[in-house]
Amino acid sequence: MIQIENRNYSIKEIGDLISSGNSIQLSSELVAAVQKGRSFLEDFIQRADRPIYGINTGFGSLCDVEIGTKDLGRLQENLVKSHACGLGPVVSESIVRYMLLLKIMGLSKGHSGIQLATIQRLVDFYNLGITPVVYEQGSLGASGDLAPLAHLSLPILGLGEVWYKGKRVKSAVALSSEGLTPLSLGAKEGLALLNGTQFMSAHGIFILYGLQHWLIQSDWVAALALDAYDGRLEPFDAAVHAVRPHSGQIETAAAIRTLLDGSEWIIQPKKHVQDPYSFRCIPQVHGASKDAIAHISSVFEVEANAVTDNPTLIPDEDKIISAGNFHGQPLAINLDYLCIALAELASISERRTYKLIGGQRGLPAYLVANPGLNSGLMIAQYTAASIVSQNKQLCTPSSIDTIDSSNGQEDHVSMGANGATKALRVFENLKKVIGIELLNAAQAADLRAGKSSPVLEAFKAEYRSKVPFIEDDVVLHDLMVDSIAFLEQYSH
Repeated sequence: MIQIENRNYSIKEIGDLISSGNSIQLSSELVAAVQKGRSFLEDFIQRADRPIYGINTGFGSLCDVEIGTKDLGRLQENLVKSHACGLGPVVSESIVRYMLLLKIMGLSKGHSGIQLATIQRLVDFYNLGITPVVYEQGSLGASGDLAPLAHLSLPILGLGEVWYKGKRVKSAVALSSEGLTPLSLGAKEGLALLNGTQFMSAHGIFILYGLQHWLIQSDWVAALALDAYDGRLEPFDAAVHAVRPHSGQIETAAAIRTLLDGSEWIIQPKKHVQDPYSFRCIPQVHGASKDAIAHISSVFEVEANAVTDNPTLIPDEDKIISAGNFHGQPLAINLDYLCIALAELASISERRTYKLIGGQRGLPAYLVANPGLNSGLMIAQYTAASIVSQNKQLCTPSSIDTIDSSNGQEDHVSMGANGATKALRVFENLKKVIGIELLNAAQAADLRAGKSSPVLEAFKAEYRSKVPFIEDDVVLHDLMVDSIAFLEQYSH
């Protein structure tokens, strides 16, 4: 049992916690904060001499409609039901678990007015593996991720669907199986559950956590491709990068030098004076993406530890303020940035694949014996090119778009939810392109006499235990899938 504490969590800590499968509980400090916030809210409602948005008023453009005290709970339950308007593909269970954890973290700060029993029900869902069914489409990324978070919240009321013990079932079935009964919501609780950026945040943090693995893989595969192409080491010299000291560039050059240490090929005399940019500029391109990802990570870490519902309770100042912390613009812009950073890693990877199959530097065309009779890896490069082209289309920014909603009350929205789902597709595409590059790089390396560095030879040997050398044409789909799976699982 892991305690969620009143502190800031890094992306790695969040990802590690979810990956561990451990149960969670709120620390005593957070329990006290939740109780203090709820008591403050109830007292404030009693004392208030004016309407308080979302607590005893309607929502959005209905903010001027005052609601009677006896209907405050029904108001919140109606909100959850009416806002469950999601459509499209179902969000993966993994990402929904990120949504659950992030929502728990945000509500536990004591600035949302949630009842302890309600936040505990979310903790129960997390611990019992009751994962709400959430849909990709429906959020404008402002006023919070309303539709996705409504679907996340429906099972609290015994409504909607969940994943439970490997099956998609009605939430009432899962609740009954665990001896739980639906809850009734009190004042402000529906709004606290639905306002927030947890759909966008969950996607971003899921990707950023996964990238800790894939950024390493991209450098390893690039190093093997460089060596198999008979590339030059001079562009990776530390002195070159010291005079242009971008941290990602320096880090990448150092990684490539380390990976190639001891290679027979990298030190042999070269007939060519320069390598193409896709090899020579690995530090600059990979490094720029790494620097972008570092910045994006800092934004998402702030958001993961923030309060993003509305209105915001400030008990120590006796204030309840209706503002805009639910607006996803900080995430939306950076999700678009993330798409670009990942697309460029895939783009330069595909260019290296293209060079490897070109019949240059002692390598046969398409990296296969008897080209003509065999097409070799010709069409694998087509697939990579198709994916890279799709990434370019997915990099059209979402954050520059906005559509009026709620009768003009919500007149500027971030569209960050669309940015989030795009970024996830680009991330999945990046894995495919790197997998195709490894298929080509390993094939090229095995066609050369001599050896690469000890670490890259060991890497290739492990790869060959999963993906064989291609003697004659085979069904490449299977090998590409196996190549991607190898990189997904291989730990350096």
